[in-house]
Amino acid sequence: MKVLLAGGGTGGHINPALAIAGIISSHCPDAEFLFVGTPNGMESKLIPQAGYRIEHIKVAGFQRKLTPVNIGRNVKALWYLASSGSRAKQILKEFKPDIAIGTGGYVAGPIIRMAAKMGIPTAIHEQNAYPGMTNRLLAKEVDHVMLTVKEALEFFDKEGLQYTVTGLPVRAELRKKSKAQARAELGFDDSFCLLSFGGSLGAGCINDTMAEVLKWHTGKKLDINHIHGYGGMGKDTFPQKMQEYGIPEKSSRIRVSEYIHDMDTCMAAADLVVCRSGATGLAELEALGKPSILIPSPIVTGNHQLHNANVLGKAGAAIVIEQKNVTAEDMIARIEELYQNRDKLRNMAQNAAALAVKDTEDRIWNVVESLLKKS
Repeated sequence: MKVLLAGGGTGGHINPALAIAGIISSHCPDAEFLFVGTPNGMESKLIPQAGYRIEHIKVAGFQRKLTPVNIGRNVKALWYLASSGSRAKQILKEFKPDIAIGTGGYVAGPIIRMAAKMGIPTAIHEQNAYPGMTNRLLAKEVDHVMLTVKEALEFFDKEGLQYTVTGLPVRAELRKKSKAQARAELGFDDSFCLLSFGGSLGAGCINDTMAEVLKWHTGKKLDINHIHGYGGMGKDTFPQKMQEYGIPEKSSRIRVSEYIHDMDTCMAAADLVVCRSGATGLAELEALGKPSILIPSPIVTGNHQLHNANVLGKAGAAIVIEQKNVTAEDMIARIEELYQNRDKLRNMAQNAAALAVKDTEDRIWNVVESLLKKS
């Protein structure tokens, strides 16, 4: 079996494609894969590192704000668009896939559209509650649409749409450690454990707020273990803020670092997580049944992180605070309430776990099988 997978631009598109390849390989060890991405995107490094072959198509998004620089970018995007169809056709003719699956990003558009036009069975996977433009357009042309959450369905044209709510694959290692094992590794006792981070680059809003939270619970000497990752943008300011607030760099209850390299351990140890609301992170919170306070990034396409967060918020699994409404006082009050009210914390954990799709791999494989029957 030959499988073409297309997606790129962000880890949110690349990781699901890699996960789907893993699911297919577990059922068909001899399956051959070809990934399609952009030459300069993250996928150009991540895909080969994972051991897969990649071909490239040059694509770019159009800029809505018409500045002189953006006009030049739009001319380049038009040129790429004009040549993308022939490049997609060339890749498909050379590889001859049995099925093709797109996971989002501009690059998925021309290759999956051309595959459908050539009669190759096709599917897409949408990670977010608010679908990206590429997947909204492709949904009308592919054989099957896979959704992480059913809430995304309202943004598609549902007439004739074949879809399956598959959930989003999460890393198997996340489920390997118990809370007790994780805390032992971290050197924490069994007290309340708070995990906060803003992604690999960090988030200024989360960093500023968590500095105040650290000052609050260390000053009151509360039984709170706190892990915080301040990311690249906080490497100069966050340690300085800790020093200013008199927060000890070395403490049995505090672990602060630029990056969290052992996220599986930290997630397992946590009682409460404060973070953004990217699709992968939320799927992991659900899989582990972790209560959360979510601060969606306001600078993402279609404000999709707010849509993602609201799925958990409406289910009682998370507290959702838009970034414009975040204050240190409010955050401290919310954390203190959950620190004091463990019944509410447990209820949120149960609600998060109830959202998890526990047979995601089987659901995705069923879609793949349906495509193979058409090939």
